[in-house]
Amino acid sequence: ANTITTLDSSGDVGRYTSVTIGADGLGLISYLDVTNNDLKVAHCSDAACSSAATATLDSDGDVGMYTSVTIGADGLGLISYYDSTNNDLKVAHCSDAACSSATITILDSIGNVGWYSSVTIGADGLGLISYKDSTNGDLKAAHCSDAACSSATTTTLDSIGDVGRFTSVTIGADGLGLISYYDNTNGDLKVAHCSDAACSSAAITILDSSGWVHGHTSVTIGADGLGLISYLHFTDLKVAHCSDAACSSATLTKLDSTVSVQHTSATIGADGLGLISYRGDNNDLKVAHCSDAACSSAAITTLDSDVNVGWYTSVTIGADGLGLISYYDNWWEDLKVAHCDNLFCTPYFRRR
Repeated sequence: ANTITTLDSSGDVGRYTSVTIGADGLGLISYLDVTNNDLKVAHCSDAACSSAATATLDSDGDVGMYTSVTIGADGLGLISYYDSTNNDLKVAHCSDAACSSATITILDSIGNVGWYSSVTIGADGLGLISYKDSTNGDLKAAHCSDAACSSATTTTLDSIGDVGRFTSVTIGADGLGLISYYDNTNGDLKVAHCSDAACSSAAITILDSSGWVHGHTSVTIGADGLGLISYLHFTDLKVAHCSDAACSSATLTKLDSTVSVQHTSATIGADGLGLISYRGDNNDLKVAHCSDAACSSAAITTLDSDVNVGWYTSVTIGADGLGLISYYDNWWEDLKVAHCDNLFCTPYFRRR
């Protein structure tokens, strides 16, 4: 069966989780410690993340909102996040695979910046971060100067209206950044396709303008080399499957129309099909396993239904080829993980 584990229960911990797999093959999770207003990480002890060593990386003020973690070309974790005390975009560069400590850098401090940050590693081996400039209502990108992201070049990509909420960034098959985000002025799902590795400019496309899109976007690249974006539309879980590398258009599909979908996260499984985690009806943690590359339909499974769970979900694929999902238990105020028992993340699955 799928395995549910509480990793950290030392106060109100686990909001804004983000999970990736380290160079050691083990899960690394960044998250916010609300009790102490700190940025924390949990380093999994095994593929199932049945336990984890936790560390506080930044405790300088109210920090750790909107965390996003990836593994750099140097094999070490790189975490983007928001400093709420100073209204800055910051990064933490891990000192070792377990991220027992980190070097902290302020990347952007011009106005109130760093909201909804998302980080990936570009084809040039350097970090690329998408985020919202809340002062101006803009979508921005920061391109790191080195593996440690000791500095970065920042660029405004979209400044038409109030844009840039719920950003998510990945690298396309063309080696260029692809960023999904929410246009709050018009209620649209938008994408920005970077013009170069530094994302010094981008082509902007509206993908869904069919009513009020409420964000919570997450973008990944499918086995077909095309972008797949999960997002919230009204109270529904939807996906947009890009038509080309630039995502100049997309096919839109509703996957789950139950009540109150939030906090979506998308990845591609070992079977080449999309796996999406999200908070669904009854405040449960749910997953959708796509039926094909375009995710024209999906098998829906509830993983955790313990009172009020599934907040701030993040999904990745472990070294064992199975899904690993970090999330926040809003009832007990804990960081939890779900480890899938099979590719479909369906409990007690077997072929006949």
